[in-house]
Amino acid sequence: MTSSPLDNLADQTAELLATIAELATIDQLREAEPQLTGKRSLLSTLQKTLGVLAPEDRKDAGARLQEARRVVESALDGRRAVLADEARADALAGDRLDLGDVVVANVVWPASVGHPSLVAITQRELEDVFVAMGFRVSEGPEVESDWYNFEALNIPPAHPARGMWDTFYVDLGEPETVVLRTHTSPTQIHLMEEAVANHSLPIHAVMPGRCYRRDTPDARHLATFHQIEGLVVDRGISFADLAGVIETFTRAYFGPDIESRLRPGYFPFTEPSAEFEVTCTICRGEGCRTCSQTGWIELGGCGVLDPAVLDAVGIDGDEWSGFAFGFGIDRCAQMRHQIADMRALIENDSRFLAEFS
Repeated sequence: MTSSPLDNLADQTAELLATIAELATIDQLREAEPQLTGKRSLLSTLQKTLGVLAPEDRKDAGARLQEARRVVESALDGRRAVLADEARADALAGDRLDLGDVVVANVVWPASVGHPSLVAITQRELEDVFVAMGFRVSEGPEVESDWYNFEALNIPPAHPARGMWDTFYVDLGEPETVVLRTHTSPTQIHLMEEAVANHSLPIHAVMPGRCYRRDTPDARHLATFHQIEGLVVDRGISFADLAGVIETFTRAYFGPDIESRLRPGYFPFTEPSAEFEVTCTICRGEGCRTCSQTGWIELGGCGVLDPAVLDAVGIDGDEWSGFAFGFGIDRCAQMRHQIADMRALIENDSRFLAEFS
């Protein structure tokens, strides 16, 4: 039998695969690749010897050689992927920082694990209270058109009530047509429009979020603050239902020893309107700097929806009625945890933050 250059191809292929398996780094693989599959490799040398075979044997021999090359190249690609993953893992391990300890001035200080802010914790607690009362949680945009922030809420241009909100206007579109929302009330309009479009009345929802006003920070006010808005639109809703919700919320969140009261107020989008106050938790009603010696802290406003607001979104005020309320999440955190000055929420004092970790 005439010998063939490919008589030992199986053993030679196995040796190449063993060599590939022993490559330990990407650099070793790059150095070995020309000898494994390049022009001077064993497989290329064998390719050149096929000319000595009889014409009827060349086709089968060529197919065998191409299959061996495919197996070797596939093994090489697989080994390259494995080594690349190992190199990446080694690089990441080398760059890893142990944040459990921070070295400052050659002194090791244990670093604490991050946690949600007190405002975020308070928002979740408030949402839980209202969800337990049958409300759903919705959200709305922080940048609003003038129509959603004012006009649809019965506050048209030049209305005196616009003076109640010291507004940040956004340089977008026509002058004074886009604002950073001054309250979460615009989300009411979005929800009512959606309910009308989808025929999904009634509505029982709360809407937490960030708001912006050009207020000077003091013990009870921040320029960037957080509100939670409540909206109920249903048949037969009255002011008594609103008062019941406020009282239920106050006792559920602050405890049975904290009282609430509603005193007459004014808001363009509700009539009648009321200011919602609770007993000052700092002084327990005796009077202090935080409550301006009154014994009460105002949380927000509330009232029965003005028919003009229902008309603006296409809801029939003869069939449907409702109420709305909105109050500060930051103020709730202040009262719940007896924080004398709200500015502590934004000062990032590590001693203050550690109290709520």
